[in-house]
Amino acid sequence: MKPGSLSGEPPGLHSARIGVATATLFSAPTTDRPLDAPALAPVTDVRKWVASLTPAERMRAAVVSQSLLGEPVIVDSTVDGWSRVVLTGQPATDLDPRGYPGWLPSCQLAPASGPDPASSDPDPASASSDLVVAVIATTLRDAPNGDLVLPSVVLGTRLRRSPHTGSRRTSADGWCAVDVPGHPEPLWARSLDLAPAPTTVAATSREVLKTATMLRETPYVWGGLTPFGIDCSGLVHLSWRRHGVTLPRDAYNQAAATTPIPFGSERPGDLYFFARTGQRVHHVGFVASAPRGDTRIMLHACSERREVVIEEIQGDRAGTLVRAHRVPL
Repeated sequence: MKPGSLSGEPPGLHSARIGVATATLFSAPTTDRPLDAPALAPVTDVRKWVASLTPAERMRAAVVSQSLLGEPVIVDSTVDGWSRVVLTGQPATDLDPRGYPGWLPSCQLAPASGPDPASSDPDPASASSDLVVAVIATTLRDAPNGDLVLPSVVLGTRLRRSPHTGSRRTSADGWCAVDVPGHPEPLWARSLDLAPAPTTVAATSREVLKTATMLRETPYVWGGLTPFGIDCSGLVHLSWRRHGVTLPRDAYNQAAATTPIPFGSERPGDLYFFARTGQRVHHVGFVASAPRGDTRIMLHACSERREVVIEEIQGDRAGTLVRAHRVPL
């Protein structure tokens, strides 16, 4: 069996990790448009990429999701510098029972050696070493106050604290050494940007809503999963993920994975789902405050407003509101 391959799998199928701050997943290998260079490079800069896109280009259906540094993937095949992968941490059972499928540049993958800091079910023996990015974004450097190695490592990214080995430093004032896929030596992050990764589900829905509120005014990007560009289900997935809960990637699957509650009983941090008659759920948002009569307020990534907003549900949106749900904890 080749290193990193999955036992019993056919040749060519192997496991890997995301080795860039954010990898963008496409429905098919795409032409290297100059505009997409920051998203396709061996060191990505999604902030720069989103800033270069017009509002219309941010709705590009060719983008299906994004994946964060360290996330585990299964590589099904590789062709012309692109890999077809499955993101095992983003459930999408109707698309692939293993996770969310799509294509990304092969240069953005790293070997799958060592423990998995992105796992939603970490090894209890090592989980105390896990950290999570708790701010909009941080940077990883080659030394405390050193040269930049990875820019824009975003909220919700799970990292592993580097263990002490010999005389190697693993901490410095205000800095923490972390092990990163594809990098033989530890990289350094600002300690204030990190928090202990949850080992049990201890967050409340209000805490998750508070995290989601950090992303207000984030541009709407179809398939986006970062504080630089995000879509409706990405906002829900990322906010819960920050607190150790893995929800499916797409809104209709999130509806299937959560518990319906009667209208009028919703509380901040619950979810509203939207669908047209006879069609599946197409939109999701957070309950932002308890309803008052027929007045309901939600936080959501709004394609019409082109950003994450808090607003009253009214008009056509009210006409498609079909359910309120709670995330089971």
